[in-house]
Amino acid sequence: MAKGQFLWLNLRFWRRQRNAIAAAIAFYTCLPIPVTWTLEFEGIAKLAPFVGIFLGGLLGLVDWGFGALGMPVLTRSALIVGLAIALTGGLHLDGAIDTADGLAVPDPQKRLAAMQDSLVGAFGTMAAVMVLLLKTVALSELVGDRALVLMAVAGWGRWGQVVAIVRYPYLKASGKGAIHKASIESAVALIPGAIALLGLSLLQLWLGGDRWLVGVGMAFGGSAIAILTPAWFNRQLGGHTGDTYGAVVEWTEALLLCLLTALAAASSP
Repeated sequence: MAKGQFLWLNLRFWRRQRNAIAAAIAFYTCLPIPVTWTLEFEGIAKLAPFVGIFLGGLLGLVDWGFGALGMPVLTRSALIVGLAIALTGGLHLDGAIDTADGLAVPDPQKRLAAMQDSLVGAFGTMAAVMVLLLKTVALSELVGDRALVLMAVAGWGRWGQVVAIVRYPYLKASGKGAIHKASIESAVALIPGAIALLGLSLLQLWLGGDRWLVGVGMAFGGSAIAILTPAWFNRQLGGHTGDTYGAVVEWTEALLLCLLTALAAASSP
């Protein structure tokens, strides 16, 4: 192969990677993407954990800024939870709300229809309140390691989404989630995100001192919750939809944040 051809292929490869990353950011967040970039949406779900890590890092940076300004921890925790919703356009929270409304229907055959209803029901409202309350309270009681914890929580939440895509059937013929299921079939898609998230745990163990238990919880608790949450939704519905993908993200984040806050408290002198 000629040197010029090799360089052209290499440039083309990295351009495709950039386009895929840009597509993942455009799909999963409200962050602006240059209009001149081509977006390649095929297979972007495998990048979701990396988007989560990025968002968690961004939230951690903003949280650090609030702390430097002397903002009380409860206030800034509520602002961080709200900012997380704003950065994603409420994409995942909307799925958690619709999923809760669907699961509230006694007849399993009518649950999907209830999830497609644009009106928010009582159970969806309660689910949203519960998720936001758990996140805000747990984050407000976390004194140290907030940035790394936010990165791990957002990353494992989206890794759980990839588990749902790879492991379980998709229940609708179309929808936002259908493109993910159609383009990702192999469990190999789980490996890159898992490696990155385990790397965060190792970083926490290296930096943590007395907080080594948090690092262990990131790895074992994060992976366990991210696996069990989509399994539970599959048991209730017999598969997944785009709404349940969002519910997996929200509930994995909330439960893992509670776990890591508890571990941080247990490891404090």
